[in-house]
Amino acid sequence: MMGTTFPTLLQRFFTDRLCTQMEASQHTIAGYRDTFRLLIRFASAQCGKPPTKLGIEDLNTNLIGDFLTHIEATRGNGARSRNTRLAAIRSFFRYVAMSDPTWLLHCQRVLAMPNKRYVKRTVTFLDGREIAALLAAPDRSTWAGRRDHVVLLVALQTGLRASELVNLRCGDVVFGTGAHIRCLGKGRKERSTPLRRDTAKVLQTWLKDRRGDADQPLFASIRGDRLSRDALEHLVRKHCATASRSCPSLAGKRVSPHTLRHSTAMELLHHGVDQSVIALWLGHESVDTTQIYLHADMRLKENALSRVAALTTRPGRFRPDDQLLAFLEAL
Repeated sequence: MMGTTFPTLLQRFFTDRLCTQMEASQHTIAGYRDTFRLLIRFASAQCGKPPTKLGIEDLNTNLIGDFLTHIEATRGNGARSRNTRLAAIRSFFRYVAMSDPTWLLHCQRVLAMPNKRYVKRTVTFLDGREIAALLAAPDRSTWAGRRDHVVLLVALQTGLRASELVNLRCGDVVFGTGAHIRCLGKGRKERSTPLRRDTAKVLQTWLKDRRGDADQPLFASIRGDRLSRDALEHLVRKHCATASRSCPSLAGKRVSPHTLRHSTAMELLHHGVDQSVIALWLGHESVDTTQIYLHADMRLKENALSRVAALTTRPGRFRPDDQLLAFLEAL
């Protein structure tokens, strides 16, 4: 076999490349791990070899292409998930090309595999009436209900990502003049998000009820440990189902923690906040990412339409006055 073995390269990719050189986040490492766990199982079944006997030559473009088709067909992965798996595979083969140049041509073929195109749908968000119904859904006579109300309120006011929300500690909330929440966001970027006075008061009351130290999680489970992302998603779905009884429009929406983030952005946009400020608020790498909210906002489009004067020309159909143009028109 040419060069270094596949198991050795894969282990070095995770230990040296991702963990040591790139200091990748736990989420990135977990995503890459899951991709290669699926890929190795698929390749082992296709090649009739145990995972430790697989070679780089076995992971060619045909097998990887079949694997990507397999995860779409059998696991129900969409184009976005497929492209994410392919990105992890590409990252590994870039490392292989750098570490063992004997596989350079093989790696170039894999790196040339294209992403799959997909329909970019408009974002789902909650309007003011739906937000009010969702915030009123938790039963605040119980400890868990008070926690859930604060979670929803902070999520809707700050627009924090799910991972940022569950990782908040009691010491990350700063009161007084310029009250805000500190968080470590995507890409290890620290940012501070201001709090409205009403939100700050609710958080002050919650911290007294919570009675946690500065390093303890702001939103804890019944057992006292950090609230998981699955628990957060369940929390949102549960209270959305309750709120749909008083607000029927919620019944037709699939609401997730990220929907609350979209709702924050749309509220800021409706109140005339500049896109660059919204990008800073949400922790976007680029202002271009914030463009999705402009596409989703029908109010802005209707306001733009109201400023356009109606056309005074009479409707009619163009008819070419040349035989060649008439021929082409008839095709």
